[in-house]
Amino acid sequence: MPESMNGIRFSSLFTSFQVLCHTPLTDRDTLIREMVHALGPALGQGELDDVVAQVIAREEQMPSVVAPGIAIPHARIRGLTRLVVALATSQKGIRFNNKAEGLAKLVILILTPHDSPALYLQTLSSLARILQAPDTVEKAVALASAENIWHFFDRDGLILPDYVCAGDIMRKEFISVHADDTCATAIDLFVKHQLADLPVVDQDDKLMGLVTADALLKVCLPDYILWMQDLSPIINFEPFAELLRNEGKTWLADIMSDDYVTVSEDAPAIEVAKGMCKRGVRQVLVARGETLVGVIAIEDFITKVLRE
Repeated sequence: MPESMNGIRFSSLFTSFQVLCHTPLTDRDTLIREMVHALGPALGQGELDDVVAQVIAREEQMPSVVAPGIAIPHARIRGLTRLVVALATSQKGIRFNNKAEGLAKLVILILTPHDSPALYLQTLSSLARILQAPDTVEKAVALASAENIWHFFDRDGLILPDYVCAGDIMRKEFISVHADDTCATAIDLFVKHQLADLPVVDQDDKLMGLVTADALLKVCLPDYILWMQDLSPIINFEPFAELLRNEGKTWLADIMSDDYVTVSEDAPAIEVAKGMCKRGVRQVLVARGETLVGVIAIEDFITKVLRE
């Protein structure tokens, strides 16, 4: 059973021996190999090649650049009993993906036990404040020794949170609509982005309701149609033709619903899972007071909790 890491300082997860300062390496896979080998005593020397392969395989599947200049390769390792970390800085940069921001100068390798779904997210949450600072990369790369890099992270007193919260797994970039938008807008967004529902907000992003694809169908199919045994009079989608004729004049305020699940940013992520299961929904809305700040789809939850 992996040990609990609640309340642990991030700097206690590694020492200066797990820091590659000003690495001359420029190849991603070679750097990952060197960082894994720096963790050798914690991993067991006989399994290092397998760990390297797992990290690289995950990197191929989902590149780990989380911000310009910062990459956080990670993997969940069977048999590992505790979270381990290694760091590297590079003045030239290491190419982690083909995008403009894919050249990483600060690399943080995180390995967690396979059966501890929260540890990576807890670690990422503890790093969020320092990694979001615009000068973090420059400050870290300017440090001249592994000891100074360790002190850089120790000085900020980064603590692993007690639990993963909704804010750690929510999607901060999402699509929303306004109450004075029309069905035409919603239909276009449903089709273009393959969505099943859209949050409705006002001009200040205050959450007002939810428009679902089901609601659009119900606009087309009044209750009496649902009870018709003989559908031959409307076999050619006449109700849908009526919607198309009026889609630019049907306001979302008239069809939006107040039946949705919301949680706060600091709500434990397990509440998200509970809300989805109990209410039978595939998406939870994350609010800061009355303001919509994020969306968690069931696909996001499964990916982040069970695979990241």
